[in-house]
Amino acid sequence: MKSSEVARYWEGNAETWTRLARAGYDQYRDALNTPEFLRILPDIGGLTGIDIGCGEGSNTRKLAALGASLHGVDIAPTFLRHAQESETQTPLGIHYRHGDATALDEPDGTYDFATAFMSLMDVPQPEKAIAEAFRILKPGGFLQFSILHPCFVPPVTKNLRGADGLSYGRMVGDYFRETDGEIDTWTFGQVPQEMKATLEPFQVPRFHRTLSTWINTLCRTGFHIEEINEPRADEETARRVPTVEDTRVVPIFLQIRARKPA
Repeated sequence: MKSSEVARYWEGNAETWTRLARAGYDQYRDALNTPEFLRILPDIGGLTGIDIGCGEGSNTRKLAALGASLHGVDIAPTFLRHAQESETQTPLGIHYRHGDATALDEPDGTYDFATAFMSLMDVPQPEKAIAEAFRILKPGGFLQFSILHPCFVPPVTKNLRGADGLSYGRMVGDYFRETDGEIDTWTFGQVPQEMKATLEPFQVPRFHRTLSTWINTLCRTGFHIEEINEPRADEETARRVPTVEDTRVVPIFLQIRARKPA
């Protein structure tokens, strides 16, 4: 699948995605994935960074609030419009632009760091996106990204729940089948049924890679892996936000930080 086709799908998702996420329905992001991402993030105060696949800018703004100078890049114009509207209303010095993660416009060695929140598994040829991130980083800079955990959210997967409604495991299959834009159709699980009936579900192209492919790609590109995190909700978070309770059984997300040698 080409980037232009991926862009068409994400542009079709962007308006509804922004509305639902800003209404609090992206509970995995808000309650677990983003807080864990920020917890393992090095100090970025005074640094210049790029957020690759920035979407409507929620996480980009969290990074800017930590004192970094941020650029946000996304392939969907509607996401960028919403992100820019937020920047206009409450300026944090973020510069947004349209861009393709596999062919960035920036010169070599532009940024101190790059982030990609849950975007690289949605990019055609994620190997090229990692190579581009390496290219635009300064020596000593780092890439930190989150993806669906390739071991536990492969092309075939199902959460297993007992009679009490609690997760006790996860069924997985087709792990070794790397995909090239297979469409997942879904929406945020906590959206009320009456609202779901009025909305078109998301259609998300997936580019599944095995764990070894992700790790080997980083290493072959030249990155040194610094940290790997598999976010797990603590008991209090799982009680407060039951949606994320299943991450106490197996990890759904994988977070990696890798550094370009100085």
